[in-house]
Amino acid sequence: MSFFGNVQLAPPVAVFKLSADFRADENPQKINLGVGAYRDDDGKPWVLPVVSKVEKQIASDSSLNHEYLPIKGLPEFCEAATKLALGDSKTISEGRAAGVQTLSGTGALRLAADFLFQTFPAETTVLYSNPTWGNHLDIFKRAGFKNLAPYSYWSGDIKAADISKFVSDLQSAPDRSIILFHSCAHNPTGADPSAEQWNQLAEVVRAKNHFPIFDTAYQGFASGDPDKDAAALRSFADAGFEMMICQSFAKNFGLYNERCGNLVTITQTSQILDNVRSQQELIVRANYSNPPAHGARIVANVLNTPDLASEWRQNIKQMSDRIDLMRNELRGRLEKLGTPGQWNHITDQIGMFSFTGLNPDQCNFLKNERSCYLMSNGRISMAGLNSKNIDYFAQCVDEAVRKIQ
Repeated sequence: MSFFGNVQLAPPVAVFKLSADFRADENPQKINLGVGAYRDDDGKPWVLPVVSKVEKQIASDSSLNHEYLPIKGLPEFCEAATKLALGDSKTISEGRAAGVQTLSGTGALRLAADFLFQTFPAETTVLYSNPTWGNHLDIFKRAGFKNLAPYSYWSGDIKAADISKFVSDLQSAPDRSIILFHSCAHNPTGADPSAEQWNQLAEVVRAKNHFPIFDTAYQGFASGDPDKDAAALRSFADAGFEMMICQSFAKNFGLYNERCGNLVTITQTSQILDNVRSQQELIVRANYSNPPAHGARIVANVLNTPDLASEWRQNIKQMSDRIDLMRNELRGRLEKLGTPGQWNHITDQIGMFSFTGLNPDQCNFLKNERSCYLMSNGRISMAGLNSKNIDYFAQCVDEAVRKIQ
C-alpha cells in the first residue's frame, strides 16, 4: 500500500490554469489579461535596460564567485532595499530597522508568517483585505494560523475602496491582531487609501495595538515614483509602529524568476531587532539555508550607484506610464462605444491590475467566446493590453455588458 494513497489531487491555481488555457487557445486574437507580469506594447516580457547593463557588468567581474551568501542575505542589498522602503527614516539611523533577504515577496510573507506564528499567541487573528492576492490566505494558514478573517475593502457599488467599513472592521477586530496591508497598488483592485485615510487607519491600529504588515510588491511600478509609492510605509514608520514590510523586486526590476525580496522589520530598540533577526535567521536556515545572489547583486548595484538608480527610475516610469496610457485608452474606448455603466474607476485605480466590475458570467463569456482571458472576479492585468489588442478587448467588453446582465 502506498504511503501516499490518501493524498488528493490539488485543484489548479486559478491564474496558472488561466494561462494554460490561453496557451492552448488557437484564436489569433486571444489576449492574456491574467498574468501579473509587465508586458511591452508588443505583448512581450521586457528586460529593464538598466538590469541588462548591470548583468553585463556582473558577468565580466572576475572578482565574483558562487560562494554562499550569509543566511540573512547580501548585506548591501538588504541595506539598499530597506532604505528604498523607508527613505531617511530615523528607524534606520537608530538601528531599529533592517532587512533579511528572502525569496521574493512571497518568501518575505512566509518568513514573516513563520516568525509571527512562533512569537504571537496561537489564537492571534490575522486580518486580510476582501478581496486580496490569492496566496495571502494560504501563506498564513500553512504557517499555522487558525484565526484568519477578511476586513472590508472593495465596494462593488462605488467601484472603490470603502475605507469607512475598513476602519470599522479593524476597530471590531480583537486587540493585538495582525493586519495585512497592501502598501500601494492594491491587488486585485488597484484601489488605494488616500494619505488622510492611511492616517485614519494608523489611528485605529494604534488604539487597538494591532501589528501591521505591509505587502510591498509594486513600489515605483505603481505610480512611477518609488517615494510616492512608499508614503504609507514611511508614515507608519515615522509614527513609531513596530511593523514588517515584505518587499518584492519582481515587478519594479523585472526580476520575476530571480526571486529577489526583502523582509524589513522595525522594532522599538536595536537590541530587540537583533533578537528578532537572529530568530528569522534560524527560520531561513531551516528552510533554504541562504538566498540566491544574482538578483540581489543586480538590485544592490543599481540602488547603490546614483547614475544607475536614476536610470532605474526612468525605466519604472516608462512601465508605469504605459500602464496609465492603457487605462486611459480603455476607458476612452468604452465611453465612446457607449458601453452601459460608469468606467471612471479604470483610471481612478493604480498599478498593474484593474477591478473592472464585470461579473463572473460576463468574464466567462469573454474567456470562452472571445478568447479574452481574465479572472472570474473581473480582475485584469492592464499590462496585457497594448495598442494592437485594446480595440478588440473594448469591443468584447461592450458586447459582454450588453448581452449579459
